[in-house]
Amino acid sequence: MRHTLVALMEDKPGVLNRISSLFRRRNFNIESLTVGHSETPGISRMTIVAEGDRTAIEQVEKQLYKLINVTKVTDVTDRPTVIRELALIKVTASGATRSEITSLVDIFRAKTVDVAPDSLMIEITGTEDKVDSLAGLLRPFGIREMVRTGRIAMVRGNNRVK
Repeated sequence: MRHTLVALMEDKPGVLNRISSLFRRRNFNIESLTVGHSETPGISRMTIVAEGDRTAIEQVEKQLYKLINVTKVTDVTDRPTVIRELALIKVTASGATRSEITSLVDIFRAKTVDVAPDSLMIEITGTEDKVDSLAGLLRPFGIREMVRTGRIAMVRGNNRVK
């Protein structure tokens, strides 16, 4: 089962390396990892997606707490959360296909963020399934390049990771 963990940590050099090393030592593959500043100065928020049974993920949580710079770890997998991903997709676009690609972009409520004579760059934000669906429909046109942020998650309502 895929689990989504949210970890708060001090914004200091080497913390990301220690966390990824912990996963490597326990032979876990990190499917997705996003890190950014939080609302608290000096604290970063990391969203980690990893596959494993509940017992294994609980062990990872306990190990994360042992890292001195980690202040909070929460498994938000079973909590009501908003989960999103951002992707930039550069697709081949000739004069003949440009309008068809633009129609797909509109249907998915994505944005065209760059136009070149032979390509379009599209920005899409949404669930992983939404990003996958648009990428699948754009593939026949020729995806030149694609980058995805990975999953970010926030618990709904007044609940929050503290």
